[in-house]
Amino acid sequence: MNPSLNYRNTHFITSAPDIRALPHDTGIEIAFAGRSNAGKSSSINRLCDQKSLVKTSKTPGRTQLINLFKVDEGCHIVDLPGYGYAQVPLEMKLKWQKSLGEYLQKRNQLKGLVVLMDIRHPLKELDQDLIFWAVDSNLPVLALLTKCDKLKSGARKAELLKVREAAKDFGGDVEVELYSSLKGIGVDKLRKKLDGWYAPALEIAQEPDLQDTENDDA
Repeated sequence: MNPSLNYRNTHFITSAPDIRALPHDTGIEIAFAGRSNAGKSSSINRLCDQKSLVKTSKTPGRTQLINLFKVDEGCHIVDLPGYGYAQVPLEMKLKWQKSLGEYLQKRNQLKGLVVLMDIRHPLKELDQDLIFWAVDSNLPVLALLTKCDKLKSGARKAELLKVREAAKDFGGDVEVELYSSLKGIGVDKLRKKLDGWYAPALEIAQEPDLQDTENDDA
């Protein structure tokens, strides 16, 4: 059984314009990615039970940097720039897409990807591109259908089944769940999934120091 993390302890480490400005590759990182206005910031805040860990904005496209957060020793959350919003200058959009792609392709400790999609507009082209890339890289994906409280229960379940069926076309390890930052739907499932992804880092952190053990035996 995987140990559970206390996500309330999560705190901000740094923001970086690109991968070169991030701290050295260590531990395990889980990245959160989604279209601008998919509710990514609110989703992370709800996960960590903190109202303002990640700054939220009603202006889509506000997240322009790669933001790194520490959950526990060797366990990090990465908030990636939102993608796909039309009303930002092309030059800025291309810069974000470059830093996003570079992180996804070159960051060695990236071990899982959470893709957030508004349940009313799932699986847009860029969402699909991102999931296909992750599958090609043998990276597990958890797709969260955010703002699910906007739909009635029946419509919500129907949309979930529809997206799960469509997700089979991606192959690989792609799981789809409902999520609502407002109502707390799916938060426990998200934490359980992250606990599993972080487990190897936690096991290393909990291993006794071999040097100390040898000294005790001497």
